[in-house]
Amino acid sequence: MNAASSSNSLAECPVAGPRRALASPPCPATRPLPRHAPAIGGFTPFSTADWPGTLAAVVFIAGCPWRCHYCHNPALQTRGADYDWRDVQRFLATRRGLLDGVVFSGGEPLSEPRLYEMVDTARALGFRIGLHTAGIYPARLAALLPALDWVGLDIKADAAGYDAITGRRNSAGPAVQSLAHLLASGCDAECRITWHPDWLDEPRLLALATELSGRGVRRFAVQNARTDATRAAPARLSTPMQHALRALFPTFECR
Repeated sequence: MNAASSSNSLAECPVAGPRRALASPPCPATRPLPRHAPAIGGFTPFSTADWPGTLAAVVFIAGCPWRCHYCHNPALQTRGADYDWRDVQRFLATRRGLLDGVVFSGGEPLSEPRLYEMVDTARALGFRIGLHTAGIYPARLAALLPALDWVGLDIKADAAGYDAITGRRNSAGPAVQSLAHLLASGCDAECRITWHPDWLDEPRLLALATELSGRGVRRFAVQNARTDATRAAPARLSTPMQHALRALFPTFECR
């Protein structure tokens, strides 16, 4: 899960009593869910941070084969269903006309076998669809792209640094393929990297950004790594480097 995503925690669930057509966000399931239920590990009823310029609900899929050492929500690395998709659907139906979209995040949302069905259901309710992905499953991404309105693609490092970040061998290959599918699709997208100089110094970051720009990436963001979301980043991208990156992309942000 990338550091720009909103937390998967919910506001405290309401006490038992009369409910207004699920106007309150769904709570974690109190009974075991069916074996093949979607692995929803968290739900945020509204967010302005997960899709730039869009007010969206966020569905967090639990399950990811990578083990990025900076992952700020490792609980979502293991597959498991905590929320009932049926409850989420009923809640979303009460938010038509109030929310702009639904973002599927994680974990790695493309690890969910029923994601295509879930996207279709959310679209049928009238929502635009966003996706956060690390590009782990390029074929699945390619199949889903026609149904997506926006994608946030996590770029972990340059090719030489990928495996050290993800904890998995040959992890750069799928990400490169996913980027190619994304750029060919024309889907609105943001590429972003969680950055610390110990992982990728500024010259290597500039070389990576230059490559991405040359391939056609138009929106790029650098997220300064934080050990705690409530604290300032221990290292920040230098001002000259920000200027250099801003010159490469029509839209650039340093967060």
